[in-house]
Amino acid sequence: MKSMTGFGRAAIATDEFALTVELRAVNNRFLDIHARLPSELTALDLPFRKLVQARLQRGRVDATVSLTQHRPVTFVVNLPLVQGYVAALREAQAATGVAGDFDLSLIARLPGAIQPAAESDEAFTARLAEGFLSAAGQALDALDAMRQTEGRALALEIAARLDAIAERIPAIEAAAAAVFDTQRARLERRMQALLRDLGSVDEARLAQEAAYAAERCDIAEEIARLRSHVAQMRDLLTSETPGVGKAMDFLLQEMNREANTMLSKASESEIHDAALAIKAEVEKIKEQAQNVE
Repeated sequence: MKSMTGFGRAAIATDEFALTVELRAVNNRFLDIHARLPSELTALDLPFRKLVQARLQRGRVDATVSLTQHRPVTFVVNLPLVQGYVAALREAQAATGVAGDFDLSLIARLPGAIQPAAESDEAFTARLAEGFLSAAGQALDALDAMRQTEGRALALEIAARLDAIAERIPAIEAAAAAVFDTQRARLERRMQALLRDLGSVDEARLAQEAAYAAERCDIAEEIARLRSHVAQMRDLLTSETPGVGKAMDFLLQEMNREANTMLSKASESEIHDAALAIKAEVEKIKEQAQNVE
């Protein structure tokens, strides 16, 4: 079991470049990747996303990549653009009569007039791509290690909550087992009050009515399902199967449903108090499970 929260960082330095990849992950219902790549690496956005998708199932991931090149940077003049600027300026000068000369300092300040030379070294581009994806993989390793550590801590907390729920089940079972006798005694008191002047109470009828009342309050199935859900939750705590968080969400909804059914069926204070305590523990587990991948 892994947490969705974590941080991973990796750096690679060569004679030609130095780059750093930082990954920050927080909880999210789905996998949501936000990558800020330098312009030299934008072509690798899709391969990077596929790399992350292969490792992570859920969570928001923010990737920050910094790149420094050690190779000399050459610039070129965008002649068509400069010629267009000059022609437009001369046309404006002729139309307005404004005097003035065009010098290199003015041309150099024109947007896009001077640009970095396009990278023509395919071998360097390949080395840069390899370095970036390698660093991204190392950062994912570090992120995954932290998420595993966080996941183990979450598992301990959830296990303690499950223990608290399991400890309540025997008390509910004991109270539920006494429901028939309780209902019989309650009906007997009522019938004796109503039939005080009519003689003895019909034992067969009393037993039948008590059985009907007990059946309406029967929570044996809810107890069995709750115990099963707790066992399944424990299995998920040690599972390495992807999607544990979603499975937990489903089981917690079912556990809450069983507790609500117990509350609606049973009026005994022991069952009522225990079911409320179980609901409280389920809500606490829900908060923790929101961060489980």
